Amino acid sequence: MFSVKTILPTSTQSFSDDILSTHRRHQAELDAMDLDEDEFGAGPSKRNIVTPGEVITSSKEYMRGHGTYVEDVNVVSSVTGTIERVNKLISVKAIRSKYVPEVGDLVIGRIVEVGPQRWRVEANGRQDAVLMLSSVNLPGGVQRRKIESDALKMREFLAEGDLLVAEVQAFFGDGAMSLHTRSLKYGKLRNGQLLSVPPQLIRRLKSHFHHIPPPCGPTGVDVILGLNGYVWVSNGTSQEKREGGEGFDSEGVYSDKNDDIPPEGRQATSTITNLIKILADEGIPLTDTLIEESFNWINQNQLPLGSIAHNDAERMLAEIVGIDITA
Repeated sequence: MFSVKTILPTSTQSFSDDILSTHRRHQAELDAMDLDEDEFGAGPSKRNIVTPGEVITSSKEYMRGHGTYVEDVNVVSSVTGTIERVNKLISVKAIRSKYVPEVGDLVIGRIVEVGPQRWRVEANGRQDAVLMLSSVNLPGGVQRRKIESDALKMREFLAEGDLLVAEVQAFFGDGAMSLHTRSLKYGKLRNGQLLSVPPQLIRRLKSHFHHIPPPCGPTGVDVILGLNGYVWVSNGTSQEKREGGEGFDSEGVYSDKNDDIPPEGRQATSTITNLIKILADEGIPLTDTLIEESFNWINQNQLPLGSIAHNDAERMLAEIVGIDITA
């Protein structure tokens, strides 16, 4: 006979709320981890940067994790990044890396190839994603099985170079993402511009579709934060023309023509784009609240829309985020 005895950990410590982190784990998961401060800076208040080939600790005391390898009796970093320790497991989180998808993620991509019954999509991952013909909505939102005539019209739906927003629904055997656009809120993107930021700066939110209302342009500005690091900023749509509204054009979801956008709308779109670039350049995680607060700061200080002067960017970061970049 034997007995099982539960031994409580000697110390537990979770990430502090006042420390900015681009890690996307849920707080409950973080609280269950044993993250300690130690001699090689794996604690929450330390963010030591290690480079490839740098010795972290002894393999006799710790196990190697992602971003590390064992050489002789040492755990050595294989990437440039920050050390993370969970109990006896040592890993290095790369500062910049390709997007690692999960089922349910919202991503933005570009069509790079039209094949038989499928599109190949560049989505900032380790390999291209796949969008099957059976996984898209037909014009008008018609729900039926796809037939041969639909396959002949694939380039009328999405052609090479088109941008789209989709959701990760599964993975193929080789690890490629399988996307779908079955909801009317997904599909081809128009009337805006694409930004690329480090995927680590996009956190999982309840919704990744955000609308910044006027006075940010005559009809506001729409922002889509893709978890793969692609951000879409476009001219805002009125409430009536959104999904479910009386003016929503379900037949025009695959249109190739941009709408006529007034100069005020273009300036507002450019302003939001520049704000996102400023925040991303400083490594600040992007949220709809932070972007809207940044625009409100621009509006309250009566600064011109469009390009943002360097001195104004420094003041905004200091007042909104509390970061001093003047040094």
